[in-house]
Amino acid sequence: MKDNIYLGLVHHPIKNKRGDIVTTSVTNLDIHDIARSCRTFGMKNYFIVTPLEAQHKLVKRILGHWEEDDAGVYNPDRQDALAIARLVNSVEEGINKIKEIEGVEPLICVTGANFESNNGVETDLINNARLDKRPIFLLFGTGWGLHAQVLERAHFALEPIFGGSADGYNHLSVRSAVAIYLDRLNSASESLK
Repeated sequence: MKDNIYLGLVHHPIKNKRGDIVTTSVTNLDIHDIARSCRTFGMKNYFIVTPLEAQHKLVKRILGHWEEDDAGVYNPDRQDALAIARLVNSVEEGINKIKEIEGVEPLICVTGANFESNNGVETDLINNARLDKRPIFLLFGTGWGLHAQVLERAHFALEPIFGGSADGYNHLSVRSAVAIYLDRLNSASESLK
């Protein structure tokens, strides 16, 4: 993908099932699988967003393992994918890092399985970013979704992923949702050339 897109997996502020602000746990699978999707679809960086020091230690240990020569020899593709992962304390810190890299604040785009179906589509997002000459910071929530504190900062919200379940079941893992959205964004980018 030729567009400047950064991805953020947000662990705080997140909603629990009652709508309270919580911090969710980082998972090993999310680190690995989302990095692989990000690398496959040409994301500039993959930000893992958590303020918890214990989670920082875990993420650094996982990323550090794959930076070692032995791990790289064993699985160079994984080492390559994880090289774009970055650890930040907050969404704001991620925005600031993107601004340092790009020289302009990114368009913040949010996703959520519980969003209304009248949100924007991927071609609209790509068009807006190109017109404004701004990178995109695509945010995914964990737990029960992104808290209003994040949603209120968004410039754009993508439609949720709707499957074919007759009863409307819509509960993908965040890893699966990331891969689907990135594929859609790639297709949208290619169609707008």
